[in-house]
Amino acid sequence: MVRPFLKWAGGKAKLAPQIVAAAPPVFHAYHEPFLGAGAVFFALESAGLVREAFLGDANRDLIACYQAVRDDTESLIDVLERVAADYRSRDVAGRAELYYEQRAAEPSTAIARAARFIFLNRTCYNGLYRVNRAGQFNVPHGRYKNPRIVDAEALRATAATLAGAELCAGDFEDVCARAKRGDFVYLDPPYQPLSATSNFTGYTRTAFGLAAQARLRDVYEQLTLRGVAAMLSNSAHPVIAELYDGRGYTRKDVPMSRSINSVGTRRAAIPEYLITNFDRPEVRAAYADLTAEVRSTRVARS
Repeated sequence: MVRPFLKWAGGKAKLAPQIVAAAPPVFHAYHEPFLGAGAVFFALESAGLVREAFLGDANRDLIACYQAVRDDTESLIDVLERVAADYRSRDVAGRAELYYEQRAAEPSTAIARAARFIFLNRTCYNGLYRVNRAGQFNVPHGRYKNPRIVDAEALRATAATLAGAELCAGDFEDVCARAKRGDFVYLDPPYQPLSATSNFTGYTRTAFGLAAQARLRDVYEQLTLRGVAAMLSNSAHPVIAELYDGRGYTRKDVPMSRSINSVGTRRAAIPEYLITNFDRPEVRAAYADLTAEVRSTRVARS
């Protein structure tokens, strides 16, 4: 399986096998509007389930990084190797100095910007991505003895996997609007915080609050009415349960460990929600038609 080349708070690498197992075994196109590190997409692709993919994220720097990885992989690797060699050659103070130089930099080329994005991701504190109100990355330097800044194998594999995918920077509603009957959408939005101390709203300049969660629920319902299979992850918060319960969806608790707490003993698994619309009549009808279509195609080919 292609492994994500980015570290990502809330990434789904551990949950991806469960998502693949629970996903429809066949669908037309795949849509993921909260791409992040892409663990679910890579897992579905490796399982041979993806025929066509539309991948998006509100983080424009993230999408630009994916585009650079796909379109000019070797140039990106060359730049990363140079900055990685510089970083490794320095002592602790020198590494921090280079990190903050890179954090303050504003590269002019797509490759340089992507290299900066990956370098900061691999050397910042816990792989967090957070920006201030001005949209400036503001995560402090991490404490790693030997961070893997260049993962050339993963970058090349990612480029090959993304070759046939369409990448889009923008709002989740725009990505979901493209989904058609018989497609599959996986949604992994910024989670509703379980407490005041777990509140994290700095992924983009605009916070993903209750109004955004409600708008996402409305988009989820629109997908369902169009016969689009949809799966959504979120925190096990009463507000999320209230938004999705009573609509014919299936809500399942899944344990997920967290690795971004500064205290290691507080990184125990906590329940999350995995919500699907597969049992709604509109989606069941679409899947029945798709299954018959696939069966007919196979018979014709034989």
